[in-house]
Amino acid sequence: MAEAVLIDLFGLKLNSQKNCHQTLLKILNAVRYHHGAKAKFFCIMCCSNISCDHDNCELETGNGLSALLREFEIVSNPSMAASLYTIKQKVDERNLSCIKVIVPVHRKTLMKAFIDQLFTDVYNFEFEDLQMTLKGGLLKQSTEVNIITSQELEAIQNEIETYLRSLPALKGELTIITSPLIPDTFIHGFTTRTGGISYIPTLSSFNLFSSSKRRDPKAVVQENLRRLGKAAGFNVNKFYQIKTDHANDVWIMGRKEPESYDGITTNQRGVTIAALGADCIPIVFADPVKKACGVAHSGWRGTMLGVAMATVNAMRAEYGCSLEDIIVVLGPSVGPCCFTLPRESAKAFHNLDPGCVRLLDSPNPYVDIRKATRILLERGGILPQNIQDQNQDLNLCTSCHPDKYFSHVRDGPNFGTQIGFISVRE
Repeated sequence: MAEAVLIDLFGLKLNSQKNCHQTLLKILNAVRYHHGAKAKFFCIMCCSNISCDHDNCELETGNGLSALLREFEIVSNPSMAASLYTIKQKVDERNLSCIKVIVPVHRKTLMKAFIDQLFTDVYNFEFEDLQMTLKGGLLKQSTEVNIITSQELEAIQNEIETYLRSLPALKGELTIITSPLIPDTFIHGFTTRTGGISYIPTLSSFNLFSSSKRRDPKAVVQENLRRLGKAAGFNVNKFYQIKTDHANDVWIMGRKEPESYDGITTNQRGVTIAALGADCIPIVFADPVKKACGVAHSGWRGTMLGVAMATVNAMRAEYGCSLEDIIVVLGPSVGPCCFTLPRESAKAFHNLDPGCVRLLDSPNPYVDIRKATRILLERGGILPQNIQDQNQDLNLCTSCHPDKYFSHVRDGPNFGTQIGFISVRE
C-alpha cells in the first residue's frame, strides 16, 4: 500500500479550457478516494501552470478546486530534476518508502529514468497510468515511450548534475584535514561531515558513500566528491576507493582488481585512492622517496588481520619501498571511550597488548583499535616517528563528535561516511 502518492501533471495537455478544472477535480478526487485511508503524503508535480490549449488555465483556480488542493502539496518547477529532488526531500522528512506515481503514459519511461538517478533501492515505486485514473477521455491520447536513448539519458544526467551543483553547502564549509608528515609531493587529506549537500540527518552533509540500503543516491555522493576534488585539487575521473570486506586483501593498481579489498596501493601520478571510514580507521600511506602511496580501511577485524602491514608490504614488494621511508597517518575513528567488543573478540587485542583493552572481565570490554594499529605497524618495522595517530582533529572519537564526524556506532545502519585520500601529484 502506497505511503505517498505523486501525481505527475508536468506538461499536462487538456482537450479544452472548460475541461481543465473538471479534469483536475476528477483526478484529485479519484486519488483521495483510492489512497486517502492509507497514504500519508499527497503531492502534485507540475510546471508553473498546467499547459492547456488555451490561456488562463491556472492550477489554483476554479470552483471547488482550491479547497481540494489544500490536501495536496504542490511542487511547481520548470526543471524535472528540481521538482523530483524537492519531492524526495518531502518524502524523506516523513521517512516514507512506498510511493505510487500516477503519470501520463507517454512520460512513464522518462519518469523512471529520473527516479533511477535520484532514488535508491530503499524506495519502492509503483506506477499508474493517469488516463486509467480518469477513465473519462478528458486527456489527449498519447503513446507510451518505452526507450530512453543514450542522448536522452545523458541529458537527464546533465540536468540532475546542473541542479545539484546549484545547491548550497550544508552544515558549514568543506573541511579537509591534512598531516604535516606527508610532503607536497602528494595530495592527501581526511574529510569531515561538513560542506556537502546530503540532507538526511545521519548522512548530512558530506557523505561520500552511496549504498542501495541508504537514501543518498549516487548522484548526490558524486556531487559531494566533485566538490572535494575541486577543493583538494584532484581529478575525480581518476578516483578509486576500496571495496570493503573487513579483511586484509590489497589491490595493487595495474594488476587485476579483486572483487573486494581493504587496501589499495599505486605509484601512478594523478590517480587518487581513498579509504572509507565511519568508526573504522581510514589509513593513508606515503613514500616520498619512491613516490608511491596507499590507503587502507581498518576496522577491528581488519586491524587484527593486519591490513595496515599488508598495505605496507604491498608497497615494498611492488615499488621497492623501504620501511624507514614509509609514512603512515591514521584518520579519524571511534575511540576506546565508545568502542566495545564481546569478550572473546576483545581477548585478541588483549593478547596483542593489554593496554588495548579496558574492563576485560566485563561482557563487552572497551577496545582501542588505534593503539593496536600503531603496535602492529611498529612491530612490522615502521618507524614510530613516521606514524601519526595523535592529532588535534584526527584522534577525536567519531562517535563522540557528531558535529564533525559520521559514526556507525552512534547513528546505526543509516550512517554517513568520511574518507582518507591520497595521490601522487602529476
